[in-house]
Amino acid sequence: RLFAHWEAVASTHRVSLPQDMAGPIAQMARHRHAREPVPYVSLSQHGKCEEAAYEERQYPAGKWACVTMGEPMYEQSISLSFMKLMRYICKENSVGCHLGMTVPVLNEIHLTKEGTELEREVLTAYYLPGAFQQNPPVPMDPEIHITERAPLRVITRVFYGMTTEETILREISLFWELLGSTDAVLRGTYIVASYENPSIPQRRNEIWFICQA
Repeated sequence: RLFAHWEAVASTHRVSLPQDMAGPIAQMARHRHAREPVPYVSLSQHGKCEEAAYEERQYPAGKWACVTMGEPMYEQSISLSFMKLMRYICKENSVGCHLGMTVPVLNEIHLTKEGTELEREVLTAYYLPGAFQQNPPVPMDPEIHITERAPLRVITRVFYGMTTEETILREISLFWELLGSTDAVLRGTYIVASYENPSIPQRRNEIWFICQA
């Protein structure tokens, strides 16, 4: 029943779910409440009333497992990448055990020169839990690369729901309207941070603007 549910979710992203995902899906379901947050320091919050419109954060350097995909649709790329990462998290690694889930999962995107659409290649990154930061288990999948990512300073804003190319472009545009004209952040490269699995309709996401070094 669980596999059939995920099969239906996958079909909404225009991908098919391979039968060998049944094991990782069951493991993820068993461990769904044990999620380690990616560490960061909140530098400032900006907003009206009690709700933060956006927040500035500093993320330390750390080791991430990364996959790059370039499917026709954004949702296809992130779905196929995350299936690979799920297999790695659940067992297909050099220690042969469940590594544990961390949140958020990051999806790094690039806009075309015109800024009207996303480039096809999306990098999906999973932060290695604290227990494995010093000595990351080696992935069995050669398409997964363990990368030491540099410290990152970002300005973040929450949004809810599906993450399609259309919704992401809209969120980027809204965030620029909110920030106004500034040279403090990069243009053209952004991060979509996902906190919940894709079966949750109103799932929490963030758009991250990357601060200039």
